[in-house]
Amino acid sequence: MTDVTHDVLVIGSGAAGLTAALALAQDKKVLVLAKGSLTGGSTAWAQGGIAAVLDAGDTFENHIRDTMVAGAGLNRRETVEFVIENAPASIERLIELGVPFNRESGDLHLTREGGHSHRRIVHVDDATGWAVQAALLKAAENNPNITLLPGRSCIDLITGRHGEVFSGAGRVWGAYALDEATGTVEKHVARATIMAAGGAGRVYLFSTAPRGATGDGIAMAWRAGCRVSNMEMMQFHPTCLYNLEVKNFLITEAVRGEGGHLLHPETGHRYMADYDPERMELAPRDIVARANDDQIKRYGLDYVHLDISHQPPEFVKGHFPTIYDKLMGLGIDMTKQPIPVVPAQHYTCGGILIGLDARTDLPGLWAAGECTESGLHGANRLASNSLLECFVFGEAAAKDILENWDDLSDPPAIRDWDESRVTDSDEEVVIKQNWTEIRRFMWNYVGIVRTTKRLERAAHRIKLLKAEVGDYYGHFRVTTDLIELRNLLQSAELIVKSALARHESRGLHYTLDHPTTDEVARDTVLVP
Repeated sequence: MTDVTHDVLVIGSGAAGLTAALALAQDKKVLVLAKGSLTGGSTAWAQGGIAAVLDAGDTFENHIRDTMVAGAGLNRRETVEFVIENAPASIERLIELGVPFNRESGDLHLTREGGHSHRRIVHVDDATGWAVQAALLKAAENNPNITLLPGRSCIDLITGRHGEVFSGAGRVWGAYALDEATGTVEKHVARATIMAAGGAGRVYLFSTAPRGATGDGIAMAWRAGCRVSNMEMMQFHPTCLYNLEVKNFLITEAVRGEGGHLLHPETGHRYMADYDPERMELAPRDIVARANDDQIKRYGLDYVHLDISHQPPEFVKGHFPTIYDKLMGLGIDMTKQPIPVVPAQHYTCGGILIGLDARTDLPGLWAAGECTESGLHGANRLASNSLLECFVFGEAAAKDILENWDDLSDPPAIRDWDESRVTDSDEEVVIKQNWTEIRRFMWNYVGIVRTTKRLERAAHRIKLLKAEVGDYYGHFRVTTDLIELRNLLQSAELIVKSALARHESRGLHYTLDHPTTDEVARDTVLVP
């Protein structure tokens, strides 16, 4: 049983977690836990870029307006202003860390994506996330105050209930985590804990999220006593590669931003003119995803076509080298032929409720990134605002912890993880069966277009599975698969509860039973 007390525990090694760790490590000892590898999170997968006002013709007010329009009025304006006004400084810090953003005649090259009124996306070709992840990880590895511990699946937050002397105050003191290599459960105790564990995309059958995006942070925080907000707002990316061999390969928004057309694969009809004639392919993601979903369902298609072959070949290869190489390996030449695409779950806009200081409802727990609902995205995330949120709130969490350090008391004695009443599982098939079942009914019943009846069917299945998974969890030793299944099911329940509570269609939540939008935008806040 490890019981090394660090000053601060960070759960997650993506953009939010590492940004916070680097800001704290000036004078605090920081432990960063990662499930699987240090590069297994969503940050490394981000193709598009980071939105910031850097062009002379652009303004903060433009970026704020674009974000609010995409968010269908559900954003909190003070959060939007806070993030966007801090964006240029975040880009500067990344440049200092060595992120090699594309440049043109010495200036940063800015691209444009759906929903943006100006070119304001800084990028590293079409693999920005990987470059950012690499730079942050290198800086963290070189910092003597940061300990990086991969291969740790966090099970639950440690609160006063786990103290040798019981406390019901809800104060967070770290987390219990499974060492994936040895199968032992460790306790990692700290004065302050930052949750940066990413989203819940793997709740869905088709998702661009990495394998580990099982809503761990949201589920752990909920079980510990945090409110969650707007979990029904699941963003579906309009264009994920349709290929039976390759799962989850995203075709970035920027392909449409640089002139790509969406076409009916049989007739060649450019159908976005029927859904949003003014903005066409540059309409916000929810509109484009619904259009793609409608075409596929209405005409019984497997996919639709995204075509940029009318642009010069060198332009396409130069802007999208990663995508070009990947597709060529699959026998698709995007300079000469269209790309088959389908919508897929892409981003969790809801999550743990936080303030501008990144504080959650629980003392001792801060949160940043995709596991949170900060008020930035509202009912739909504007393209390339996601990495930006990670940097700004990672910094905000670190700043608040450092400013209030003297008020944070030392942790009490914490009990070891109790394995006295469990055995090794002899029924791994249960986990696989339930995992598959959740993802399939969530896709079919809680997807891009919803109805009350479908949502109620999903809720009924979740109720049955909760009893089954709860019984299994109580009898067998934890494994990463079991931890993820428990969190996946909890996340699914929160999404369905939130969706049933919203009696309107707004942004990403589109229901045939309530097709109109209420005059007043209200958050869906669930209380544990």
